[in-house]
Amino acid sequence: MRKTPPSADALLPAATVRVRGAREHNLKDIDVDLPRDALVAFSGVSGSGKSSLAFGTLYAEAQRRYLESVAPYARRLIDQAGVPDVDSIEGLPPAVALQQQRGTPGARSSVGSVTTLSSLLRLLYSRAGRYPARQPMLQAEDFSPNTPQGACPDCHGLGRVFEVSEDTLVLDPSLTIREGAVSAWPPAWHGQNLRDILVSMGMDIDLPWAKLPRKVRDWILFTDEQPVVPVYAGLTPEETRIALRRKMEPSYQGTFTSARRYVLHTFATTQSALMRKRVSRYMRASDCPACDGKRLKREALAVTFAGLDIGALSRQPLSEVARLLAPAAAGEADARLSEEKRLAAQRLAGDVVDRIEVLLRLGLGYLTLERSTPTLSPGELQRLRLATQLRSQLFGVVYVLDEPSAGLHPTDGEALFDALLQLKQAGNSVFVVEHDLDMIRRADWVVDVGPGAGSEGGRIVYSGPPEGLAGVCGSATARFLKSDLPAPRTPRTPSGWLALHDVSRNNLHRLDARIPLGVLCAVTGLSGSGKSSLISQALVELVAEHLGHVVEAEPEHDDGEQPPADSAPTEGRLGGGADAIRRLVRIDQKPIGRTPRSNLATYTGLFDEVRKLFAQTPAARKRGFDAGRFSFNVAKGRCPTCEGEGFVSVELLFMPGVYAPCADCHGTRYNPATLAVTWQGRNIAEVLDLTVDQACEVFADEPRVRAPLTLLSRLGLGYLRLGQPATELSGGEAQRIKLATELQRSGRGGTLYVLDEPTTGLHPADVERLLGQLEVLVDAGNSVVLVEHDMRLVARADWVIDMGPGAGAEGGRIVAQGTPAEVAQAADSRTAPYLRRALQGSGTMTAAKKAAMKRNR
Repeated sequence: MRKTPPSADALLPAATVRVRGAREHNLKDIDVDLPRDALVAFSGVSGSGKSSLAFGTLYAEAQRRYLESVAPYARRLIDQAGVPDVDSIEGLPPAVALQQQRGTPGARSSVGSVTTLSSLLRLLYSRAGRYPARQPMLQAEDFSPNTPQGACPDCHGLGRVFEVSEDTLVLDPSLTIREGAVSAWPPAWHGQNLRDILVSMGMDIDLPWAKLPRKVRDWILFTDEQPVVPVYAGLTPEETRIALRRKMEPSYQGTFTSARRYVLHTFATTQSALMRKRVSRYMRASDCPACDGKRLKREALAVTFAGLDIGALSRQPLSEVARLLAPAAAGEADARLSEEKRLAAQRLAGDVVDRIEVLLRLGLGYLTLERSTPTLSPGELQRLRLATQLRSQLFGVVYVLDEPSAGLHPTDGEALFDALLQLKQAGNSVFVVEHDLDMIRRADWVVDVGPGAGSEGGRIVYSGPPEGLAGVCGSATARFLKSDLPAPRTPRTPSGWLALHDVSRNNLHRLDARIPLGVLCAVTGLSGSGKSSLISQALVELVAEHLGHVVEAEPEHDDGEQPPADSAPTEGRLGGGADAIRRLVRIDQKPIGRTPRSNLATYTGLFDEVRKLFAQTPAARKRGFDAGRFSFNVAKGRCPTCEGEGFVSVELLFMPGVYAPCADCHGTRYNPATLAVTWQGRNIAEVLDLTVDQACEVFADEPRVRAPLTLLSRLGLGYLRLGQPATELSGGEAQRIKLATELQRSGRGGTLYVLDEPTTGLHPADVERLLGQLEVLVDAGNSVVLVEHDMRLVARADWVIDMGPGAGAEGGRIVAQGTPAEVAQAADSRTAPYLRRALQGSGTMTAAKKAAMKRNR
């Protein structure tokens, strides 16, 4: 363990941020001095305390000081970070946080709204657009699909209409109604009720759907009538006819609802995301015919600028928008415009072009203005916000960024560093929580937190210039600054190939691809090059279809306005090799649960085994407690006050409501009788409070509990608590928990595993652990395909498929494929130079190849 070397103190500038006694989360009462007006990188393994220092302490304190100057009423409207546990912080300027998080979960939030470019374009069309003859001038609000005066009256500004047809409502016409031919009808009792109503109405529910008269089929599916008829539950059709003739007392009076009416009404009114998701499968979305999917009223779409209406312009990539508006920005607007309109066009178009230039430098030129924010990656969204800050021209501010290089191709990483440098040169301090070694090397100052994760972290291992970190033996980061990953063994030979033909999805157009089986395959390319379209969407959907099940893409929003924008099916087909795949597993970074009740113990299933151990104790048997008693989701065992949440909401008069530990159970979630039962000296709440590594020792003699815990520890998650709520886990942590769960049942072989950027948010040491577990899957006879930007991991793959050469319309092709050493030599690949460097650093290339590449450069 080593604190700041004496030589580093002398290098600190006069303007510093002095932190004393920081104890937030796992921080161990640390003291550290940070230079201002500099790029400071916070490094360390996942869970070491980097974010606790940068966000939980520094940013939270800056925000708290600002809020002290705000009126109490206004404070209620602001999302507060809380008061950090720290003795003092001196020299801290105002702070702006740019974190890795999803956008506003709504179909109407877009790239244009986040960057405010849409507002400028509305002004441009309002003030300088070409209007049809005799059409009065429109206001900027008339060009917004989110306002009553601008939205298309037919689709209400959504751009899409939803219809149902017999094909969508009846998936298998060979079935009878009794067998479930009307797939869209609700399951369970409600569906049985509708079938019983049809029996009472004299319809044959035992005849295959395809043999029913067209008139009958159309009425069942599409009628708006809602007849009320007597229902005789449990009777056969013949017994029902007899009961009707005799006018017997029915079980109840049932109201009929057609399949279309049920689907559309449920989609529009249900508060359940699961129900909305279910019925959306039976709807077919299409562009609104009135506005051609452009979401605006006809009068707004009649106005043009640069030859396009505002809806068409919003569908262009940002790079193309800048090209189209460049003449107007240079004062070369349409000569038919008045002088007043030409001046307005020059000023507004110039502002739009300037803002887009910043986005282009950050590698986001492939995005369109209408792209909804829920479909963006956290990294893309963070760069959009960063571009806005670059334009704001603030100075004297601390920008705190959360892994800004996560999910970026190394080429985009260069542009990101230039942007951060621009913020610094404008007179700001830039603090980044970062795992990227290049970013750490190029920082002005590095604060390495650790040495381990959780209780083994929380200390300052090193604080000083980057070059000084390499010599610190107690640092997990130092080892990787000196060299990259060790050389892999000779690449495995694929056991077979899975062929994809004529694949079309997003920017992929009739693409043919071959995916190697029985090996670790990495798919690379710039952000937006088509990697995820090919692997996470097309490959997954086509293989799932081949295996006979449907992969449902979870909507990124639950507002009920429309299904995901990218829900259009993949076009294409599988060729040879598909029969070698017996199972498909997609391991993504979506949360393992959306409520605090879900945690890694419940998700992995180990909590079931723990509860069984408690139920088998003499104390539990004496009291008649079963395993369910030890679940905080069951009334008999949980605290009745907080209902197993562990906390209660406290409403304050002038301040926002806060959550406080439950006064009765003190956050344990259980009632006293349940907590009185112990196993090995610990009650159930104390077990949930153990970290994974601690639990490995506690349950060393319980194989069914120890096995999943060991896997979690091997994946670098030993610092997480068993009962840590799913809502507190990062996407990378959630993905590794899913991987650990899958590794428990990985002995089958013949499984295709698909992972999308699994190294996001991982320290190089954690990447090594992840790679080891992925190789376990491959060695067991499985195939692993991952979309990846980390060149150190790509260099260790058996096969590489590089997409590109650019992003958006300039991508969508396979630029190079082969072993890492072969792809590193591809002349047209934007990935090749970075892969060469990774291979040279790991010693996997022969001296001859290195010399040849040196000559080529």
